[in-house]
Amino acid sequence: MSDTYTPPKVWTWDKSNGGQFASINRPVSGATHEKVLPVGQHGLQLYSLATPNGQKVTIMLEELLAAGHAGAEYDAWFIDIGAGDQFGSGFVEINPNSKIPALLDRTEANPVRVFESGAILIYLAEKFGAFLPTSGAARAETFSWLNWQMGSAPFIGGGFGHFYFYAPEKYEYPINRYAMETKRLFDVADKRLAQSRFLGSDDYSIADMAAYPWLGNLWRGDAYGDAKTFLGLEEYENVGRWVTEIDAREATQRGRLVNNRKGLLERHSAQDFESLVNATA
Repeated sequence: MSDTYTPPKVWTWDKSNGGQFASINRPVSGATHEKVLPVGQHGLQLYSLATPNGQKVTIMLEELLAAGHAGAEYDAWFIDIGAGDQFGSGFVEINPNSKIPALLDRTEANPVRVFESGAILIYLAEKFGAFLPTSGAARAETFSWLNWQMGSAPFIGGGFGHFYFYAPEKYEYPINRYAMETKRLFDVADKRLAQSRFLGSDDYSIADMAAYPWLGNLWRGDAYGDAKTFLGLEEYENVGRWVTEIDAREATQRGRLVNNRKGLLERHSAQDFESLVNATA
């Protein structure tokens, strides 16, 4: 294959292009098939998968429960994105963008749908009055770091992760481009965490819950093959301190196991975790 590409005047979709994701990636939205979503007994129904974006929300829900918010009890249903579950009609009704996670709040008189992981974190934080400062500079800082992560994830996942690990062919330019940006983002976080215990303030917040699954998986060496070594992530000592501290939180540990092939495909009560023996995300 040539190392250069001359774009055509008008792009057309090649269904065979895209490597392992060719069967699910497409340039149009909407449902591909009829499928009613299951509904459990709790007010909050989550439809997700234990990717970094999915883990943000299950970590939040488990942290809420650990903090005593009984109303945060939830059912978590496994969405197999490799099989195209996200294109079922029921899922698309909750998230027209066909991405996990998607939340349906049935505690309201009229059920409320919430999609996009950052939006779900904000919705839950405001609903339960937790993990988000109520006013002032700390609230603004938390929102700033939350949105920093939301804007950064495509460079790490769809950029570096895709071209370094998932792409059917490896090319120097995109790998270098997104490796540079991923390291820059780690440097941004590292400098912030040299000043503050957590990203938003000295208190654990939704900003940390958003960034931790992305930065933590890479820093531990759990994402994209040998990416930790390739990127030299051990140099970001403040990020390492922050990841290690959050790793130790029991509620966060549980959250990482929900909708996870290594843990619980589905989660309907706290007792479900009792079936797991020495499970790690």
